[in-house]
Amino acid sequence: MTFLEFMTEGKALDPSLAGGASIRQTGAGGRKYPERKKSEGERKRMKAVGGGKQVPAASYKDRKDIGGTKFKSDTIDQPTQERGSAKLSAREAQRKAYRERKAGGAAPTTAKSKEKAATELLKKKTTKTVAPGYKPSKASGMTRAERDKKRGEGERMLKGIMKTQETEKYKKATGQNPDAKGRTKILGRVNKRMST
Repeated sequence: MTFLEFMTEGKALDPSLAGGASIRQTGAGGRKYPERKKSEGERKRMKAVGGGKQVPAASYKDRKDIGGTKFKSDTIDQPTQERGSAKLSAREAQRKAYRERKAGGAAPTTAKSKEKAATELLKKKTTKTVAPGYKPSKASGMTRAERDKKRGEGERMLKGIMKTQETEKYKKATGQNPDAKGRTKILGRVNKRMST
């Protein structure tokens, strides 16, 4: 078989599929599309394990709704009023609301209908925007406990420096070493400086 023959044979599509849509490859685990997850070597997310060391973080678990169809109404805000209602004047809107109440279009009364109405209200989508000058801080490689310990050491050292400064000030002002009452005053000033 020549290369040209091979190419022309390869182009011919099965007649049963000729008029249909293009064949889409489905993904693993019932996904509609092929899985795009990176391999272990490609992943960059890291996790601190302590002692300044970091290891690759565990991969995310599969979602429960894989393969399910999401309706537009679940993901996009739907209109809350009927078309043209925005053009009503205040008086016309009052009349319309009155007519609806008379017709029985009152607020939901049963627990199930209240829950359904609440769910619809909670479907509103809000997007969080990031400040343009935001730069994420670099990972230290320390665990939370190690970070807290380090911060505590720094704060204690700073408090000691401030205590020495305030004691010197007290000695200069009074000309003597602080007694119990003086030490209380000094600690109050130090705590006030630490809190600001």
